[in-house]
Amino acid sequence: MRHELEEREARFLDPRAQLSRETRGRLKPETECTLRTAYQRDRDRIVHCKAFRRLKHKTQVFLSPTGDHYRTRLTHTLETSQIARTIGRALALNEDLIEAVALGHDLGHTAFGHGGESVLNDLVPGGFFHNEQSLRIVDILEKNGEGLNLTHEVRDGILKHSKGRADPILLDPEARAETLEGQVVRVADITAYLNHDLDDALRAEILSADAIPPDIRMHLGARHSQRIHAMVEDVIHSTLEGDLIEVRMSEAMLARVDQLREFLFEHVYDLPQVREEFRRVRKIIEDLFDVLMKDDAVFREEIGTPRDGTLKERQVYDHIAGMTDRYALDLYKKIFLPKPWMKL
Repeated sequence: MRHELEEREARFLDPRAQLSRETRGRLKPETECTLRTAYQRDRDRIVHCKAFRRLKHKTQVFLSPTGDHYRTRLTHTLETSQIARTIGRALALNEDLIEAVALGHDLGHTAFGHGGESVLNDLVPGGFFHNEQSLRIVDILEKNGEGLNLTHEVRDGILKHSKGRADPILLDPEARAETLEGQVVRVADITAYLNHDLDDALRAEILSADAIPPDIRMHLGARHSQRIHAMVEDVIHSTLEGDLIEVRMSEAMLARVDQLREFLFEHVYDLPQVREEFRRVRKIIEDLFDVLMKDDAVFREEIGTPRDGTLKERQVYDHIAGMTDRYALDLYKKIFLPKPWMKL
């Protein structure tokens, strides 16, 4: 069955697509599956890993949201995967590789969204980057230290998906994913978070629809679905017009993406009430880091026996980075807040 699936890829995908049978391999050689291609196996390993399940309780933008319809890291990941597969299918690329990269790209995100990442960035020597932590999870931390042993192409796509505030598409070829499929995920990630963060801000009544810049409403659309469609369509046509050498957006769309990003930073991400929540998050994470480093009993209870060959600080960083919002809050309450008296 695997050979048949690989033959279908060779027959129907674009010549520039990454074929499963042409993978550069895994960190540790292993026997191939008789039913699934290499990238299908990677996708399945990610979906079944613990770090993937934790995404449902990690903040996207709004900290520990109680509303049922706000995004979490898990729903963001699924939306990114859907958008990426739509682009990949239109370009005749390898959807299994795209899906694997998309589902794994945010495994390394901390609790409390970018607020949590900012705190760890100050604590970790050399800085903390969630894309590098995602790769560390699939390479080392999952399966009790065995890792998931993913293919080179999936690992490369996970590592190089991150965008930062500037240069979202990464015009520097050295910084882009090696495969077109990995590049698709990067663009899909940007498309997903820009649009659903805007949608969540409207739902939370932080913004009104009239506050959205007129140029965005005119050219991308007044509704959530229209804006996603406009960006996806632009990526597909611009990439095809460029002879599928790289995954790209038109200059006009890039300008609107930058405009929308700056609008969200000014009117959502950098709001005083959001910054105040991040200040509280900083205290929670700094206090947890401090007690895990200084109290051996707490370290053993929460993390376990120190691992040979791994610095204690590294184990603490990994543990905190893997926490969900709920777990971090519960642990903080357990360690630092007074407990009510009970009748003995």
